[in-house]
Amino acid sequence: MVQERETIYKVPIPTHFYSILVANDGSFLSYESSTGISTTSQTSDAVIWDQSEDGELKHVTTGNVLSASDQTSKGAFSIQIDGESVEFRVCHGPAELPSTYLEEFRKQGWVCLTQIIDDETLQELERTAGTDRFAHLTIDRTQPAICQNAAVARTAAEPLSLWLIRQYMKTDEIRLSHVPGFAVLGQDDGKRNVQGWHSDFPYHWGVPARGLVPTPSGETVLGVQRNVCVSPFTRDGGATAFKLGSHALDRPPPKEWGDATAHAKPGYRAEHGLPYNGPEADIVEAPGGSIILYDSRTWHRAGVNRTLKKRAAMLQAMTPMYIFPKNDTSRTYKQLLESPVYDELNEREKQEIQNLMVHEFIGPGGEYAITVDSELTEKVKTATTGGY
Repeated sequence: MVQERETIYKVPIPTHFYSILVANDGSFLSYESSTGISTTSQTSDAVIWDQSEDGELKHVTTGNVLSASDQTSKGAFSIQIDGESVEFRVCHGPAELPSTYLEEFRKQGWVCLTQIIDDETLQELERTAGTDRFAHLTIDRTQPAICQNAAVARTAAEPLSLWLIRQYMKTDEIRLSHVPGFAVLGQDDGKRNVQGWHSDFPYHWGVPARGLVPTPSGETVLGVQRNVCVSPFTRDGGATAFKLGSHALDRPPPKEWGDATAHAKPGYRAEHGLPYNGPEADIVEAPGGSIILYDSRTWHRAGVNRTLKKRAAMLQAMTPMYIFPKNDTSRTYKQLLESPVYDELNEREKQEIQNLMVHEFIGPGGEYAITVDSELTEKVKTATTGGY
């Protein structure tokens, strides 16, 4: 008898990618019919160009053309912006228009930006995670990944996924709710506990953690997960399992599927087996360099890696600024400022990382960055019977 397993959704592999034009400060060349050519720090259809074999660039939505004669000796394009000559590099862009991705995201509660990360950046993510082309390396847990390699911060500041998240949550003010990190999944040994079904922060439905959203949030989206596929995501390789579309139910996963609270108990797998992994669950199979965005209400669980290869993902919980963060990101941001990695980032990336990692509150003298009060933390621990 063949055991039923999850339903596979294999994302199509793109045969064509658009281009974006990036200035030294990280801003993008934009063209709007109403305002003409300009630069912007945000992506949208206005920054998408298509390059022909002869080097000519055509703006996808307006048809405006940059000819090969505008190119410099270094292959960049020199464009007049407000009377000044600005040089733009042609960079790897998306396979679809941002508006197409946004339509999919709003319609189904998830979207895959297939191979949106360029290969040079992807290779550095693999190096930091110690997987794929760098499987011989061991991941360094002694310092935050974002302070080890500029590719981590660069990926956290990936502009298209951030634009989609802002549009989906209907606010420009979004934050990283925890420090970006790698989840590296080794070969399953048939014994270790496997994370059960749950909805992510801040909903925390099915999660053994303090605090959860007690009621449905309706049209107000309180969180989006951004999973970067550093390794290829496959069912046998341990890709995340989802119940696609479950965000619309606006409620926790069923306990009979085996939620994260139950599966966190020692020995639970030995007695009850794996969480539900039948055909009602879905696996999104995608190549390395892809980003999967999904509404945080979506039921999901960790995959089971049945291969010899390590599988890496870079996980980020994104929330509106009015949601209290899951973890402190300020101390890691201060470490980043002091690391050599920070100087490798362009101005847009630096500003974006600051926006994402610094949480603030409004006080009598203005806005203040939030961080941990170590002294108060120790006092609270001492005063609380049994600690946390």
